[in-house]
Amino acid sequence: MPRALLAAAIVLVSGALGFALFKWKHAQSETLTIAPSPTAAAAAPAPAEADATAKKKIPDTLPDITLADKDGKPTPLSSLAGRPLMVNFWATWCAPCRREIPLLNKIRVQRRAQNAEIVGVAVDFREDVLKFLQKTPLNYPLLIGEEDGLAAAEAFGMGMAFPFSVFVDSQKRILTIKVGELHEDEANFAFDRLRDIDNGTLTREAAQTAVADAFREMAVKRAQAEPAIGNSPGK
Repeated sequence: MPRALLAAAIVLVSGALGFALFKWKHAQSETLTIAPSPTAAAAAPAPAEADATAKKKIPDTLPDITLADKDGKPTPLSSLAGRPLMVNFWATWCAPCRREIPLLNKIRVQRRAQNAEIVGVAVDFREDVLKFLQKTPLNYPLLIGEEDGLAAAEAFGMGMAFPFSVFVDSQKRILTIKVGELHEDEANFAFDRLRDIDNGTLTREAAQTAVADAFREMAVKRAQAEPAIGNSPGK
């Protein structure tokens, strides 16, 4: 198995375990204040309905989402839009999410001339996020949500596939969603295409095609650059 595939498998497993822990902790906190509803089972959707609900569609434009910022102030995501925007969904228990933060800090500085913005959406317990930020600087706007954070991810047609990054043009139209750890070449290519859209040199549709093709090529090159585990020393 190529090293990249093994790493991806490890990320998926660790992400699933982290998400399960998040859900368990949330359930534990709810049981302290909320009594079980006797009609909960009756209100649960049938399997077919659940399957249909699970299949979300990626929206064409930025969803109408409001989450609390670091100070607890309700903040509409749209208030940060109207410019080239990247929305990064993450959690403290997600290793690739944590690895992305220095890159996002760097890109935000580099893209100031473009009037671009990056906003993080932490789908996690507020206390865990604030504790994490005491040791790890995050130099861009941050919104925090627990169950409402999960609902925000679902509004983008995504589930617990953290991290994922949404690139949005100045007209609040979604260019692309990168699922998994974001790399610098991908971020720069997407922001350059957002600039092309703003300048009128590319339509959004042409930019979407360019991004999809480029992301595939970048992923192939990264996979090819990873030596097979069987060829590593001592194997």
